[in-house]
Amino acid sequence: MNHLFQYTIRLADNASILGHRLGELCGHGPILEQDIAMTNVALDLVGQARSFYQYAAEVEGANHTEDDLAYLRDNQDFRNLLLLEQPNGHFGDTIARQFLYDAYSFAFYQGLRKSKDATLAAIAEKAIKEVTYHLRWSSEWVVRLGDGTAESHAKIQAGLNSLWRYTGEMFEMDETDNQMLAQGIGVDLVLVKTAWLAKVNEVFAEATLTLPSDKTWMQKGSKKGIHTEHLGYILAEMQHLQRTYPGCEW
Repeated sequence: MNHLFQYTIRLADNASILGHRLGELCGHGPILEQDIAMTNVALDLVGQARSFYQYAAEVEGANHTEDDLAYLRDNQDFRNLLLLEQPNGHFGDTIARQFLYDAYSFAFYQGLRKSKDATLAAIAEKAIKEVTYHLRWSSEWVVRLGDGTAESHAKIQAGLNSLWRYTGEMFEMDETDNQMLAQGIGVDLVLVKTAWLAKVNEVFAEATLTLPSDKTWMQKGSKKGIHTEHLGYILAEMQHLQRTYPGCEW
């Protein structure tokens, strides 16, 4: 198994799928300012996805392009976190999903900046600047909703409670993670979890929100290509043009 390819494609898929999810909200934000903010975050994520897909194609050595990897793989070939394919729902659901991932990606990219793989380290160095803004934005909205009205508090809490089941797999180390960590390329997800949980507790406390139970049953499987039903619908829309008109270009 090409562990470097697998490691890189996971990062690409994470950014691509969440970028597409946020892109669905363009023109549908609760207010114009936040509509633009979510669209900008989506653009940042698509940019990160492109960088990772380009490197994954190079590492794979199978004459594939970034477009091939994004648009011509089936859902069982994708390795994005289950959290990121969940529906947008209402604004509280969207913010809950975004914050849980932003807190994770900020800690993850901090570690990836130190990678012995120069390309991954360079992508992480650029991404951390974007993710820093993403985390600040989503954190502020968690606080606004949690410490706002009774309705906003109830909705953001419900969103967090519903999505919490998908957070466990973010920190699960498999053979690829262990191999990359041993080579000084990957990130120690145990350390990422510690930083993530500290940030989550900090923001939840300010937002007067309750941390979901640590006994929550965690859903997992993305690293083996096992996904929720939602991914298939995302890919049907995202890949439609390329699959209908193979090789098309602007």
